[in-house]
Amino acid sequence: MAMQYYEAVGRRKAATARVRLFPGGDGSIIVNGRSLSDYFARGGDILHLSEPFNVTATENRFNVSVKVKGGGITGQAGAIRLGIARALLKVDPELRPILRQGGFLTRDAREKERKKPGLKRARKAPQYTKR
Repeated sequence: MAMQYYEAVGRRKAATARVRLFPGGDGSIIVNGRSLSDYFARGGDILHLSEPFNVTATENRFNVSVKVKGGGITGQAGAIRLGIARALLKVDPELRPILRQGGFLTRDAREKERKKPGLKRARKAPQYTKR
């Protein structure tokens, strides 16, 4: 019989993370087959994505397995954070007010704005010359 887990998907910018929480673990987080500290060089990203556990006081209660693709490092950390929060909600729906208050269940909708014709970037226009 397969071990039971709770799965959720988190997205941020161009990154998508599939998060699986395995109950009764020691709190280890594996991202794309690598340990958390191997995958994320910056400590700020690690703190950011583990916030849902800290707020709900569920640190070291789950082993976490994550498959993440697309985007950059910080976007991936944000996607994992949302995925963890959504998976925690499946574990215990009572956590919703705490997670909602912390803003962990809100999908950050900000995306890269497309380049417009006649402009150098999304909004930067060529320099105006009078003569």
